[in-house]
Amino acid sequence: MLIYLCLSSHGFGHAARQATVLSALHQLQPSWRLVVSSLVSADFLKLACGSAVPIEHRPVGWDVGMIQADALGVDQEKTLRSLKALDRSLPQRLDQETAWINNQKTPVLVVGDIPPSAAVLAERLGAPLVWMGNFGWDDIYAPLCGHFATYAAAAKAQYQKGQLLLRCPFSLAMDWGLKEHEIGVTISALRELPSQLQLHLEQIQKPLVLVGFGGLGVAINPALFRLWPSHHFLMPEPVAPQLRASFQSETNVTLLPEHVRPFDVMPYCDRHLGKPGYSTFCEALSQGLGMHVVERDGFAEASVLMDGLRRYGNHRILSRDSFAQGEWGLEQPLVQATHPMASKHGAEEAAKALAMVALSTVQHG
Repeated sequence: MLIYLCLSSHGFGHAARQATVLSALHQLQPSWRLVVSSLVSADFLKLACGSAVPIEHRPVGWDVGMIQADALGVDQEKTLRSLKALDRSLPQRLDQETAWINNQKTPVLVVGDIPPSAAVLAERLGAPLVWMGNFGWDDIYAPLCGHFATYAAAAKAQYQKGQLLLRCPFSLAMDWGLKEHEIGVTISALRELPSQLQLHLEQIQKPLVLVGFGGLGVAINPALFRLWPSHHFLMPEPVAPQLRASFQSETNVTLLPEHVRPFDVMPYCDRHLGKPGYSTFCEALSQGLGMHVVERDGFAEASVLMDGLRRYGNHRILSRDSFAQGEWGLEQPLVQATHPMASKHGAEEAAKALAMVALSTVQHG
């Protein structure tokens, strides 16, 4: 059995979510081949999935999503240009991947998270299709109007094809007329930290704050950390060497090694400072972490994420101006959640649903 995942190249959140599901699916069906088709790097997939999950990587760009200026802003003009370029390149990609999959001579299940073109691939293969996500690009493009309306309509038409929608928490409408199965938050198993890092964190006698803004990151003036001498901050290493040097010079900042997932240090932390993000919210909620979240404009998913934060998470919401000035409210009490959190077993629930579709539709359909 070949599980072929068409994974959005929009950002790391989709990949982090699917890593939890693929890990759970490998536990259920260790002999199945797991193929991830995306421009998300193989190195990130390996970090997210772990060495025990045998992932095959196909570097294919299936969608555009929204081109981001940084973790908190989007570039609509560049997004439209990229969508037009995808229209020109997608037919060849579909031809290549259809041929490659057919050459594998094995039953296949197509999973989409959540490029609309996954439906075209499944149709060409005559394969079943399962969608999984908390939004579709129709939900994102439709409010932007103009030329985006055409892309929203085209995406919705593709999303209406398939056997099942696995609806994640914090979801937009996804009104596609499909059979649905709601799942809980998707998290993976925690991994042990390197002994030196673990010892370092255990010796810090200050509240620990994990800082994270996804793969793109966001500009933070290192001097702002000096406004919070009674706190210690953990954050992934910046890509630029000069930024690494700036943060390393701050006495209350620890940069995480690139092979350490932020999720794995959450049990040591008191709060998280970052943006609205599906995987980050799932992970932080699972660990009972207080969240200081910077408002994000121009992306429809942010509104449902923030609604979910207010319902399920202890939190404080920051304006972009407050964030830029270092007014992070870390000394303030958190606004308490109003509802208990949903199931923590979304990855296992999704894996079981995928296995059921694969076994019933592919092998016996």
